[in-house]
Amino acid sequence: MPNVTFSSPKMRRDLTVYAAAGDRKSILGVAREHGVAIDCECQKGECGSCTVEVIHIGNKPPMAVHLTEKEKLTLLTSGKLARQEFEELELLDLAPRYRLACQYLLLDEDIVVKF
Repeated sequence: MPNVTFSSPKMRRDLTVYAAAGDRKSILGVAREHGVAIDCECQKGECGSCTVEVIHIGNKPPMAVHLTEKEKLTLLTSGKLARQEFEELELLDLAPRYRLACQYLLLDEDIVVKF
């Protein structure tokens, strides 16, 4: 089971929750389940309002490296991810620092979500 730590200046303190790996919940879904208010408008990966910074912690290598097509397009057009950086990350099979909370499905990895 992964630990997900939510961190934001909007919160009084960081909140760490346990999420069931493989239950197909997004970061946004887990946040809502635990009363964490991450901004979001469309919940479809099109607007970018739920962009968060994801920091991998622990000894396991990042698992959720693949982006949905909507997530790629939204991060590229919003300027959170430069095309050259994206191509390098994809070539090396690495995860970008910024992700969409509505599109990032949790796997068995510990992360910090900054928003």
